[in-house]
Amino acid sequence: MIAQRKPQGQQGLLWEFPGGKLISGESPAECLVREIKEELDMQIEAVRILEVVSHFYQPEIQILLLAYLCKHLSGEGKTLECKDFHWVYPAKLKDYEMAPADLPVVEKLMALPEV
Repeated sequence: MIAQRKPQGQQGLLWEFPGGKLISGESPAECLVREIKEELDMQIEAVRILEVVSHFYQPEIQILLLAYLCKHLSGEGKTLECKDFHWVYPAKLKDYEMAPADLPVVEKLMALPEV
C-alpha cells in the first residue's frame, strides 16, 4: 500500500509508504501500527522489517526509514492524513512518483519473487 501526501508541506503530492515518527516509549512496529490507524483507519500487524534506509533530504535533515512487511487485519481505509492511497503490486510502483527516501524500498519490493 502506498499513500499520497497532501499538497501542502514537504514532498507534497508524492507517494510514499505510510508511517510516521516514533513517540517516546514506543517500538518502531508499534509506531507503524499507530500511524496506520491514525492516517488511514486500518488495523495492521507489522510482520518483519523489509528494508532500512538512511536518507538525507537536506544536509541537516536525515531520516531513518524502517520499511516493514505488514499484514492487513481490518478496515477499508480512509484518507484521514493523506490525499489518497492505493494497493499496488510491486511491479506497478514505478508508475508512481515516489518520495526519494522510499525508492530503495521500491527497488527491494520489485526484486522480490511474486506471491
